[in-house]
Parts: sequence; structure tokens; C-alpha cells
Amino acid sequence: MPVSFATRFAPSPTGLLHLGHAFSALTAWEAAKVADGQFLLRIEDTDRTRARPEYEAAIFEDLAWLGLSWPEPVWRQSERVGVYSGALERLGDLGLTYPCRCTRADIRAALSAPQEGSNNTVYPGTCRGRSMSECAPGDAIRLDLGRALSLLGDQTLTWRETGAAHAGTHALDEEAMQSGIGDVVLGRKDIGVAAYHLSVVVDDAAQGITHVIRGEDLLGATPIHRLLQALLDLPVPVWHHHALIRDEAGKRLAKRNDACAIRTYREAGRPPEEVREMVGVERVIGG
Repeated sequence: MPVSFATRFAPSPTGLLHLGHAFSALTAWEAAKVADGQFLLRIEDTDRTRARPEYEAAIFEDLAWLGLSWPEPVWRQSERVGVYSGALERLGDLGLTYPCRCTRADIRAALSAPQEGSNNTVYPGTCRGRSMSECAPGDAIRLDLGRALSLLGDQTLTWRETGAAHAGTHALDEEAMQSGIGDVVLGRKDIGVAAYHLSVVVDDAAQGITHVIRGEDLLGATPIHRLLQALLDLPVPVWHHHALIRDEAGKRLAKRNDACAIRTYREAGRPPEEVREMVGVERVIGG
């Protein structure tokens, strides 16, 4: 039975969780508790080169130590390859995807060359126009953003944001998407790997997530997620992009910063209440 408020914390098992993760997880947890809703844990382990079982185990241990709990079984993206492949095929049937064989070096070289009307910040479209029938092992699958936007016609896509710095109703800005986002990678067809943009919208819809609570470093991804929801006929959640926990130099915390890892505080004998008080939570407006 659908709940009126459902949110999630969806870390990748590619390193130890740090204080920024604690803040995000606790913010989502407290929001669900206040709304008498549901808090889910999801493991985003599609990065097969970096995901490690020991990091996944640490996620469960660290969050439980902080006092969080969640329904079982926990979803793992590595177990949902067929679902993502289906979403990719659906977009392909709409004529919205193309295979890309460009390496990072190819893209850097293309972006360094002068291009009329280009601000050199997004994929230059080198492989755009290739047919999916040409897809070869190793090719990335990109979304043809221009074609996707053209399908909208006169339709305006909107979404609601409750984060304090961005609260309000927002509308898709097609020109800004073209210049600032471009043809994002959706996955790799040959090995069944979905990229973040596709997997997150598919999973949020499948799990009935009503409120996406995440760091403001992902604010810029919201327009492409809203577009994919429209293309795949998926429900639209409310977004809340919270502030980031930063180090003394003002930089966003990274998993390589072991000094700020939750595990470091655990092993030092610090109580979970101290860490919870240290990071706090950000109020999320429900509804």
C-alpha cells in the first residue's frame, strides 16, 4: 500500500561513509519519522570497478550504529539490470538514444577545439545521429537531449523543491539544459550497466519514493531526472536538496577523507549521539 511520505538514502559502496553521509541519512530519517512515513536504504552498486562488499557491510554497520533502521530486503542496483535495460529499450524505441564510442580523450580533444555557439561544457555530440543498430561492445548509450525535448512540444515540465535555498516550483529550462547538461550517458547496453541518471529515476519510481532528499551538489541533475520521468511516464517526487557538510577549507567531504569517516569516530569510542549532534539534521517540509 502506497505511503504518503517515503524517502531513501542511496549510497554507493565505493568507500567508507563520512559525516556528510551521516547528515544526509539522518535528515532523510528524521523527515520520514516526522511525517510518519517510510525511510528506505538502497545500495547503488552499479560501479563494478569500485564497489566492494566490505564497504557495503560498513554502510549497514555505520547507519545502524547511528540508530537508523530500514525495511528489508534492501534493494541493490546490481540486481536490477533487467529493469534498467527495459527502460533503455523504451527510450530507444522512441528514437531518443544513440551509441557513443568516444573516449574521454576524444571528448577532451573535441571540447578544446573552437566550436561556434558552444560553451565547451557539455558533450559535443560527436556520435549523435548514430543508429542503435550500430551499437558495439564498449559503447556508451547517450540520450539525444534535443530530440527528447522536442517530444515535449508545448508541454512545460515542473517540479517542487523544499530545500531552503531553492524552495518553490521550478520549470524545465530547455535552453539551459542544452547548454549546461547535454546528451548524458544513460548506460552501457553490452554489459547491462545503467548510469546514475537512469537508474535513480527508475528505482525511485519503483520504490514509491515521494520525497527525494539529497545533497545540493546534485541539484543540477534534477532537470534531467524530471525529463526522464516524463519520457518514461514515471511519477514526480518532491525534491529537497540539503546543504553540504564541508571540511575546514570549505571543500565538500569526500570518501577519501578518512578523518571524517563515521568508522573513525566509532573506532575512537565516540558515542553515536555525539556524531548525531555534531552533524545535526535539516528540516524537510512534507506534503
